[in-house]
Amino acid sequence: MFHAASSLVPSPSSTANEKDQHRSSPDGRSKQRDAFFDNAKYLAIVLVAIGHSWEPLKGDSRVLQATYQFVYAFHMPAFIVVSGYFSRSFDGSPARLKRLVTGVVVPYVVFETAYPLFKRVVDHDTGTPVSLLDPYYLTWFLCALFIWRLTTPIWRMIRHPLPVALGIALLASAAPGVGDTLDLQRVLQFLPYFVLGLCLRPEHFRAVRNWPVRIAAVPVSALALVFSWWAVPRMNTGWFYHRDSAQELGVPWWVGPVMQLALFGCSLLLTACFFSWVPGRTTWFTTLGAGTLYGYLLHGFLIRGADYRGLFELDALHRPLGEVAVTVAVAAVVTLLCTKPVRWAFRGVMEPRMDWAFKRDITAPEQVRVPERQPVRERGKREKVDA
Repeated sequence: MFHAASSLVPSPSSTANEKDQHRSSPDGRSKQRDAFFDNAKYLAIVLVAIGHSWEPLKGDSRVLQATYQFVYAFHMPAFIVVSGYFSRSFDGSPARLKRLVTGVVVPYVVFETAYPLFKRVVDHDTGTPVSLLDPYYLTWFLCALFIWRLTTPIWRMIRHPLPVALGIALLASAAPGVGDTLDLQRVLQFLPYFVLGLCLRPEHFRAVRNWPVRIAAVPVSALALVFSWWAVPRMNTGWFYHRDSAQELGVPWWVGPVMQLALFGCSLLLTACFFSWVPGRTTWFTTLGAGTLYGYLLHGFLIRGADYRGLFELDALHRPLGEVAVTVAVAAVVTLLCTKPVRWAFRGVMEPRMDWAFKRDITAPEQVRVPERQPVRERGKREKVDA
């Protein structure tokens, strides 16, 4: 945000940060932050955390497995689409690169180090290495976001970015040689959703939130749940993670592009259904949308800690009431992790200022001094003297 003194008018410097883009509302209203996007981010991150808590429980319930697959078909695609939408203004300028380092690279280094150390302490596992080249657990998203944003100017420049990104994802799904370095399989296979976000405009979000779409989303989601229930014994859940090639999942190479294309279509359909029912008004959880990265990175310690200590092995949690209790508890915890006190406590590692680490932006225009306006009477007197 720009600051202006009474006689100083700052000339245009770096573009405003991501938060300013919330002024473009899918409802056509102008506001400081658009409640729709904050609501969408919060609801998506709650689904992400719930999905992680279901993973160690789903083996005993076909219903839970079906719901798990249903949620995994769209929760990360929805979150990535929104991330791409708010990356549209990334232009590689010094201010943007600084924000990328402090808001993505630093948290990646911190949590990529913290998670293996946490496993060593809680699980007494000394064999887990600390490696910045092999993203651990949740940190793959930060690694992917860094790469995606760096390439944003390219996607904004080429004529048909989405087909190109989709083609790259299809090729990656049949290329086991991509390997695990920087989790490139996920980076490439999820790339189309990020590029789609770059291509979207506010009117696209308005379109999916019309009442005909909202009404149609109900039977579409119901049919998707029924299909998920049918697919439980017939489909490998690994396809939803997008971290392995077709060969690594035990099928011929050509199945990879086919499945990638099918999942892309299904994910987009369910993502549209999800967006259609996201509230556009300010709700009690709207302000939590600004802290979704905190909830995302911190809830992993609770899920992993419970898993390491064997809490998910309790028989009570493998019954319907236990599964519901876990779902509610995790939703409440991730909600707390998005609140302002938690953000204040962890801001030093999640959003550090780090002015000491960067040179002053010498490319930014200097402030231009504008002379103060003189009173009308005094200005007329001066004109008489000059005459």
